[in-house]
Amino acid sequence: MENTNPTRLAIAATLHCLTGCAIGEVLGMVIGTALGWSDLATIALAVVLAFVFGYALTIRPVLRSGLPLARAIRVALVADTVSIAVMELVDNGVMLAVPGAMRAGLADPLFWGSLAGALAVAFAVTVPVNRALIVRGRGHAVVHQHHHGGHHPSAPTAS
Repeated sequence: MENTNPTRLAIAATLHCLTGCAIGEVLGMVIGTALGWSDLATIALAVVLAFVFGYALTIRPVLRSGLPLARAIRVALVADTVSIAVMELVDNGVMLAVPGAMRAGLADPLFWGSLAGALAVAFAVTVPVNRALIVRGRGHAVVHQHHHGGHHPSAPTAS
């Protein structure tokens, strides 16, 4: 990993994180909005689903690398928690800041435009966070080690 550009790796890690977060976030926002839930309930569902999908997208390839499930879960938790948390905080903060976005219906372009914009802002904010983690051998760097069969000293070890 020493020869890998940390900014490129951070962008790739953030795109990976964005994929899981976007699946969960969109699903949660759609469900909450369609059911007429409160902003808090809708955001809570979206955040929970973003973490579930974000971790799942990390666990799957780590399992393919040969790690047992319990260790793969630990790797995902170590690798993705900060990234997903930052992305969710920013994304939902933007959604709340856009007047009318949380009350817009599913057919309203304001809903979809705000959600897309919120995810874009969250991506931009999360890239430098992931870069800082990667440079320190944390975050997605832990997953990167398992993708390439290596081991990083900061990677979680089997208990």
